[in-house]
Amino acid sequence: MKRFFLAALLLGSLPWVLAQEAAVPTSTPTPVPSAAQSSAAFVIDINAPDDIKALLTRHLELQRYRELTDLSDDELARLMRQADVDARQLIGTLGYFSPDIHLERQPASADTPWPVVKIVVNPGEATRIQQVSITFTGAIASDEAAASQRAQIQASWSLREGSRFTQNAWDSAKLQALRQLTTQRYPTGRISHSLADIDSETAQAKVQITLDSGHLYRQGDLVIEGLKNYDAELVQRLARLSPGAPYSQAELVAAQQRLTDSGYFDSAFITLDTSASADAAPLQVNLREALRQKLVLGVGASTDSGARFSAEHTHHKVPGIGWRAVSKVLLQRDDRSIGSELTSPPDDDNWRWAVSGLLQAQLLGTQDVTSQQLRGGRNQRNQRIDRNMFVQYDRSDAYDPANSQFDVAQSLSANYAFAVRYYNALPFPSAGWGWGAEVGGGTTLGNQRQVYSRLLTRWQGFMPLGKTSTGRLSMRASAGAVIAKEGISLPSTQLFLTGGDNSVRGYGLNDIGVTLADGSVAAGRYLSTGSIEWQRPIRINGNPSDWESTVFVDAGAVANRPADLSAQVGVGVGARWKSPVGPLQIDLAYGIDAERLRLHLNLGFTF
Repeated sequence: MKRFFLAALLLGSLPWVLAQEAAVPTSTPTPVPSAAQSSAAFVIDINAPDDIKALLTRHLELQRYRELTDLSDDELARLMRQADVDARQLIGTLGYFSPDIHLERQPASADTPWPVVKIVVNPGEATRIQQVSITFTGAIASDEAAASQRAQIQASWSLREGSRFTQNAWDSAKLQALRQLTTQRYPTGRISHSLADIDSETAQAKVQITLDSGHLYRQGDLVIEGLKNYDAELVQRLARLSPGAPYSQAELVAAQQRLTDSGYFDSAFITLDTSASADAAPLQVNLREALRQKLVLGVGASTDSGARFSAEHTHHKVPGIGWRAVSKVLLQRDDRSIGSELTSPPDDDNWRWAVSGLLQAQLLGTQDVTSQQLRGGRNQRNQRIDRNMFVQYDRSDAYDPANSQFDVAQSLSANYAFAVRYYNALPFPSAGWGWGAEVGGGTTLGNQRQVYSRLLTRWQGFMPLGKTSTGRLSMRASAGAVIAKEGISLPSTQLFLTGGDNSVRGYGLNDIGVTLADGSVAAGRYLSTGSIEWQRPIRINGNPSDWESTVFVDAGAVANRPADLSAQVGVGVGARWKSPVGPLQIDLAYGIDAERLRLHLNLGFTF
């Protein structure tokens, strides 16, 4: 059996071909000179399968000589012989190593005023992978801690036994293996040996690759550049990179994201200095600080709240205390507020102290409520889990225009809240879930003090439905309860209302509550909501687009006793768009109990 070792030829002479191959449409016609090109020397007519025809049309060297009218017959004959060699090399990149190629020169005729070089290709049988060998040298070969990394590289190898060999697939498989090697623990890793052993007679290939990991690199100290207003300790606490930990590109990227998300920096880039000792390689941190102060003005509108104007001022380092201050004014149809929050820099465990105050005037149900809130506590925000512990004072002055009655209530409570997120991609999740809960307890203030407790939990999940074209289910649920004696007077901000874009569509914002004897709607002690939505991609020319269609059912109830919970239902259809600033939600919903249609618009995804 005659064997041919073509790996060197494929790897060395034609890598530029495959980078462009995928862009060639399979239906590309053979270029033919127009009538105006009377100086054409010859026309090339390729008869071959679509993928081969597209490749030869774009890359065959003979194409360059079509308009050289001074070619002699001998020169054209030499070019045709070279075209045979060139075509075999090109076709070999697609995995056909024994093609039958016939080139023929046809003279000009009445139908074709130029000579025609006809190329007929029968590619034969495509070469398939018979055997794959992946070996390791360097530190990774004997490091027990790297066993999972070795297994991942081998399991993720894309050019498997039985698959068709092509140059593009071979290059991609090697690149993927090298990337998996160098993004974790071994940044200086390389491919020390690779070979594609092709047997053209049996149309089989044996591929071999040896990955040399080099040294195991551990993270050293941060070398920080670009600091003016902040100290290195803040950067270290935000980055949360541990000296001595094995190198991980994913950890560096996450640290960069934490630095930019903090608001202190406009940009952050972290790289490992591989020229230093592998046992403690310094981490180069290049920063560009954000402005110490900024003012953001905003205008907008929503179907729930009407026109909106906001102004937000941020001071990243308040003189004297070094905390961040964020103050905001919001003006919209049924909600006007002014508030400010002071937040400390993070400690070593990423906990921050925070104090805030808020003055707000709202329409809650049918009552005009003016409320004040003071809060102080600590919070911790991570990639997956947020935690918040705080003490809160609430006061509400509720006016019911139906009976011209005022109700004043105050409370003091201690609270703990958390949120867990396990979505596959943000801000456009297609799978995964998130769960949050708030637990609090306190006492009313005033002449009669009564203890109470408050619970609220919410969940959202996405479940793919098989194939991509089938889409997914989006599901939401929430439940809340205030446990206290009957007759106790609580601030309405501690009670529950529902309805609107992100709860029960088909109803206005906070339209669902406890209906009083005079017909007015007030906040209640118990809450229950649920939603199920079928999201399906909209295909354009057979390909998924950035738009999705939806069909949904929402339900929600608020009452002062669990037995009185009676769901109000909304049904509808809508569309989703993956906009540059987040998911845009457009829904047309019918509130069955309200007996009316509502248009709902919402931008962004939060949990």
